[in-house]
Amino acid sequence: MEALKYSPERRSTLAEGEVIARVILGEKGLYEILMRRYNQTLFRAVRSYLDRQEDVEDAMQETYLKAYAKLDQFKGDAAFSTWLVRIGINESLQKLRKSRTLRVHTNPDVRMEQLQQLPDNGQMNPEQRTIQGESKRLMEQAIDKLPEAYRAVYMLREVEGMNVAEVAHCLDISEANVKVRLHRAKSMLKESIWGAHAGAAAFEFGNSHCDHIVAAVMARI
Repeated sequence: MEALKYSPERRSTLAEGEVIARVILGEKGLYEILMRRYNQTLFRAVRSYLDRQEDVEDAMQETYLKAYAKLDQFKGDAAFSTWLVRIGINESLQKLRKSRTLRVHTNPDVRMEQLQQLPDNGQMNPEQRTIQGESKRLMEQAIDKLPEAYRAVYMLREVEGMNVAEVAHCLDISEANVKVRLHRAKSMLKESIWGAHAGAAAFEFGNSHCDHIVAAVMARI
């Protein structure tokens, strides 16, 4: 693949616009760079709607394939990640028409950036790890209960860290509506998980999953 011509360091510094332009011109191997950059973002967006791992992976693959096929239509008016997430949400909604399985994640008062700054570093004892894991499980269960519209807003804004305008664009709703839904989602979560605090990010998209999605998509383009 063309992407292999570049060292990991070089691939990490290639500008998004340059990667897109080269893929459009035929260097399809470079598409892997975009997938690896946005796998986590797309995973969390799709996981906001779909529960079964097979459905999530299928929706992600179809999203990447459709984005690849329409890449020359990307005009850069919004961030590529926002454009990609919108395609992913549409794929997820199509699947939900066949199977209503829903889910999303994490503490309403702790942003993902903060959670990622709290690694274990080997300093937690077994009891602390058990408490942390139980807290995470309880919050995942609480967020499962949120209505779909609130879960999606919460996931994109608080977990993925998108700004209000980006969330509004992804979900095709007004910025005011984003703020209202986010406030309501937090209120419902607080009622459900009062006193609970997460010490780790929920449903991270690990390296093996990332490799699997990338390999599957690259084999089909």
